[in-house]
Amino acid sequence: MKHKVFVDGSEGTTGLRIYERFQSRTDIELLIIDPKLRKDPAERAKLINQSDITFLCLPDDAARESVALVENERVTIIDTSTAHRTMPGWSYGFPELSSQHRKAIISGKRIAVPGCYATGVIALIYPLIKAGILSSDHLAAIHAISGYSGAGKKMIAEYENSDRAPQYNAPRLYALGQQHKHLKEIQQITGLTNTPIFSPIIADYYQGMVVSIPLFSSQLRSKTTPRELADFFADTYAGKNFIRVMPSYDDETSSKFLCCNESAGWDGLNIYPTGNDDRIVLSAQFDNLGKGASGAAIQCMNLALGCAEDTGLVL
Repeated sequence: MKHKVFVDGSEGTTGLRIYERFQSRTDIELLIIDPKLRKDPAERAKLINQSDITFLCLPDDAARESVALVENERVTIIDTSTAHRTMPGWSYGFPELSSQHRKAIISGKRIAVPGCYATGVIALIYPLIKAGILSSDHLAAIHAISGYSGAGKKMIAEYENSDRAPQYNAPRLYALGQQHKHLKEIQQITGLTNTPIFSPIIADYYQGMVVSIPLFSSQLRSKTTPRELADFFADTYAGKNFIRVMPSYDDETSSKFLCCNESAGWDGLNIYPTGNDDRIVLSAQFDNLGKGASGAAIQCMNLALGCAEDTGLVL
């Protein structure tokens, strides 16, 4: 029997990528909305309640409106917006974090897909705090670079405009007021008691990202070298096929570059512990449209449906 799936908000980047991922799947029946009715609440409500799974690829307010349209209690909602990531009653869609997170996704009817930047930060910080290696009152700084596809259709059009302004040719720092929308979920999921400093950069390439967190070894209660942290993350994520822990890199390998677009088209996440015995940089490298968006959404759907976790994904 095929599972009925509706994508509410299929015009955006994430919605389109989810659609693309279903093209080769024989276990999915896509419910298609008439383009003229894609903003019609009655038509959306009909398709949502006919589905087994509905993906919400919408702005926050529209996502909340769609949830309010659910009348059929068997429908599972997978929301890719920011609207429900910190809401009670919603499973946080990062199954590698713990067995509790995985079980909540499998059994839950309301699943919130993590933000792209948040995915990288949480993959690095959550295990350290949980293990007591890093204090929950740590004053964290986060640096991140992403391709422009994560900024939405309007920004994509600006970057791909042949008459664009010269500033699009260079990386651009944004969220200068320290109010980025991913900070709330980063703080809540990791358990950090202090809001981190977050410096995201958008650059002139389409997809892929690297999120980095600098640490002084003296800030860690144990595991104070890149090699020790590499071993710790390898143990933490052992058996988790979507996360790979790379060997530690120190001053002897300082000529290596960590490329932000290297994981484009891949649905996993690489962790790099780098630095030396005094100063460490932890980095997460992944695709902002993969593990950072549509890939994570499909992974959650597979778990909810009881499919193999990597069905339809690239690992």
